[in-house]
Amino acid sequence: MTNQPQQFEHHLEIENDETTAVDLLSAASGLSKQRIKQTMSKGAVWLTHDEHTARLRRAKRKPLAGDTLHLYYDEQVLAEEPTPPTLVADEGDYSVWYKPYGMRSQGSKYGDHCTINRWVEQNLEPERPAFIVHRLDRAATGLIIIAHKKRVAAEFTRMFQQRSIDKRYRVTVHGEFPDTPEPQLIEREIEGRSARSLITKLAFNGEQNRTHLDVSIETGRKHQIRRHLAEAGFPVVGDRLYGQKGDSEDLCLTAYQLTFACPVTHWRKSFNLPDSLPSNS
Repeated sequence: MTNQPQQFEHHLEIENDETTAVDLLSAASGLSKQRIKQTMSKGAVWLTHDEHTARLRRAKRKPLAGDTLHLYYDEQVLAEEPTPPTLVADEGDYSVWYKPYGMRSQGSKYGDHCTINRWVEQNLEPERPAFIVHRLDRAATGLIIIAHKKRVAAEFTRMFQQRSIDKRYRVTVHGEFPDTPEPQLIEREIEGRSARSLITKLAFNGEQNRTHLDVSIETGRKHQIRRHLAEAGFPVVGDRLYGQKGDSEDLCLTAYQLTFACPVTHWRKSFNLPDSLPSNS
């Protein structure tokens, strides 16, 4: 095998339908067929057919003339092996999971094997499709919902958009958060969109100069809790993006509770992080 850079792309216009995708990509990239198969299984190979592009996982698939094969090879992404998630509740049409540090909520063109929905598709019994309906940062831990039917996924998406799902987080920040008689509302726009976070002080550790907080969010903007707290002068411990320089700990932010009206039964449900599972905050 020829030496390859850590990251590269190949885009192949298919001229005939006589050769498998594995053979074509192996010849174009210099990677072994076995390596190409592994790369396909991890979601880094795509096929464009009739202007529709989707991941290609079937090693024996022969693309048709006029199709385009795409290989997005990144050794670092392909080598990722996060800790598996833990099933908290299986409700049939959806399930609730504990997402550990390092597992992703969303894949990229370079692969999806490290995403929680792909792991669930491959490991949950009985086997079911898995749809992401909300996200947790890669560095965050805690509860996440996976839908197993498209209509249930659509309903959860609507519920999140309408803010009818209560999400609560345990967070540890640097500094002493102020004491207030009522939870403190942080209302600051993120990327031009309204964002509201409600902060309750739980305890202050003077020895470490850290405060433990309970946070609920009325909106779900990207990095909302981390950004709001950092802008208020209380960066989350372990936040390497918005936090203190040189902070090398794991992110101390855990989603510990989800409460909502079940989209199937319409009964009120509340899921809490079991004591047996780790909380980073």
